[in-house]
Amino acid sequence: MPRLLGVDIPGNKKIEYALRYIYGIGPTRAKLVVEEAGVDPETRAHQLTEEHLNKLTTVITERKFGVEGDLRREIAASLKRLQAINCYRGLRHRRGLPVRGQRTSTNSRTRKGARRTVGVIAKK
Repeated sequence: MPRLLGVDIPGNKKIEYALRYIYGIGPTRAKLVVEEAGVDPETRAHQLTEEHLNKLTTVITERKFGVEGDLRREIAASLKRLQAINCYRGLRHRRGLPVRGQRTSTNSRTRKGARRTVGVIAKK
């Protein structure tokens, strides 16, 4: 299992798909990184040499892609900022409700969690 930017990427997958296991690299960036590094897209991750791994790492760092810990910290900081200034989005994040205007009376179970019944008490 090759290691790239502190992340173990799956060795049995093609490099374009294996790069997506790095937080902050999706399909478009993975394709771009593979092309720029000059690595054959059909190559499996376990077939990569140290030279290829170094090329991939340099392309990611030179393009200044936010990945892994830096990106997570940046996102967390922006959420903390929104919550600190008490803006609408910050309040929605704090309460665990949908942030982008979705209705909540019937949907949004992903954000709100499982249903909780309120006010029904059975007699003994």
